[in-house]
Amino acid sequence: MELRKLGRTGLSISPVVFGGNVFGWTADEKTSFDLIDRFFDAGFNTIDTADVYSKWVDGHSGGESETVIGKWLKRGTVSRDKAIIVTKVGHPSMDDRKLKASWIIEAVDNSLQRLQTDYIDLYLSHFPDDDTPHEETLGAYAKLKEQGKIRAIGCSNYSAEQLKASLEAAAKDGLPRYDVLQPEYNLYTRDKFEGALADLCIAEDIGVISYYALAAGFLTGKYRKPEDATGSARGYRIPDYLNDKGAKVLAALDQVAAETGESLATIAIAWVAARPGISAPIASATSLRQLDAIIAAGKLTLSDAQMKLLNDAA
Repeated sequence: MELRKLGRTGLSISPVVFGGNVFGWTADEKTSFDLIDRFFDAGFNTIDTADVYSKWVDGHSGGESETVIGKWLKRGTVSRDKAIIVTKVGHPSMDDRKLKASWIIEAVDNSLQRLQTDYIDLYLSHFPDDDTPHEETLGAYAKLKEQGKIRAIGCSNYSAEQLKASLEAAAKDGLPRYDVLQPEYNLYTRDKFEGALADLCIAEDIGVISYYALAAGFLTGKYRKPEDATGSARGYRIPDYLNDKGAKVLAALDQVAAETGESLATIAIAWVAARPGISAPIASATSLRQLDAIIAAGKLTLSDAQMKLLNDAA
């Protein structure tokens, strides 16, 4: 398994990124430690989280995932320079200042404290903030880079128009630009990245780490009818995929699984990893069995015929 260049950031990341949204939520601290240890033991090196994870849980205020990662880093089983930590700021539910400079300066210190580290490898604007000029946000990031608190910056959930506008603002004012994009992208949901946004990222050498590689678990194949989602933490999203398109995608995954002997989850993640413009997909796991499917995806190469079958199904 080879690490992948992440755009112009200077960072080299694993072909699959561990989604840390589950840490402190559906994976308790001990389970999270076991999962992260296994992930790094397999040669992978990148974890994605956010300051808002997991505020949506009753009794949580956000930062729970970062706190777990910080405790894991403190254990020292992996040296800090061998771990690529990605986190985010600017989720509307965390603070109404969103991407204003004052909040970014405050929020980064909160994240650093929870992560128990001196720097963040990649800091992302979690959602666009139409009330704050790009120049203000990027100016705050420039200061944090100068202070050594962050190494690289990127954005999540930006449209092609929003990303292009941010690049123009950075060039005009001599500010650091977003060198990474984090969009939603998987076998079922393709229109949020493919097209103008993917073309822009490729043309500008912007690294892409996409989320929802398994479409809230639908692409694992375990949800084939509405009642299958009962009791699942993300079950509310499953009905969106239970249609003719979803059935065709699962049928194609079933066929490739029969050919390769790999799980549907492994194949779905490997498909994303092989797509044009993608640096690495993000995938989460709450058990070692699920994690093994992620690890396998980082080592699986699908044939041209298999990629075509999956492309056509979606």
